[in-house]
Amino acid sequence: MADKLMNKILVADDDEDIRTLLEYQFSREGFVVETAENGKLAIEKATRFLPDLILLDIMMPVMDGIEACAELRQNEATRYCMIAFLTARTEDYSQVLAFEVGADDYIRKPIKPRVLISRVKALLRRKTGLQIGNNRVHIGNLIIDKEKYEVEKGSERILLPKKEFELLTLLISKPGKVFPRETIMETVWGNGVVVGDRTIDVHISKLRDKLGDKTIKTIKGIGYKIEI
Repeated sequence: MADKLMNKILVADDDEDIRTLLEYQFSREGFVVETAENGKLAIEKATRFLPDLILLDIMMPVMDGIEACAELRQNEATRYCMIAFLTARTEDYSQVLAFEVGADDYIRKPIKPRVLISRVKALLRRKTGLQIGNNRVHIGNLIIDKEKYEVEKGSERILLPKKEFELLTLLISKPGKVFPRETIMETVWGNGVVVGDRTIDVHISKLRDKLGDKTIKTIKGIGYKIEI
């Protein structure tokens, strides 16, 4: 029953049959659903509707999904909405671009409605699984103290160097979201800093040694994400 509470979804797809099908399926599951047939309308509706999750197709008229996602992330009202692409595009560069503009997930068509609903519920659980205080973040069995630069794992206290801590803080800011390597480099090290190609990999490896191998996942060719 918990999955059915306060879940609002916006489905943006230029195919009317897909919009109608998904609206019906999600409504049956207790979701509040709105639809849009292009990216521009999706932004307008999302700003008013404030969905918990937005499903975006890539190939849409007026404004495509990539452009819409980028604008949604710049919009103060929608920048923290979960965004997942639901698309028939299978090229690696489309997936990389989707994550670079701020997507939380990339789901390929065709997909059975029941499987899609399960994926959506999993995304929404990621959103609610993070508890944030003023300076302390609870995620899974980890407690991150942003003021003390400390991490607690069960009864163990872990002290991290500054860059490792900043990298961890970035990843836990959106559990389940894939952060491209370029975004990590710009956020943690800055545009003006020249470092080797292996810098991120080395810091990720050190974090895994301290936090556990299964905490941080590698998305080949794209970047990294943290899972609860």
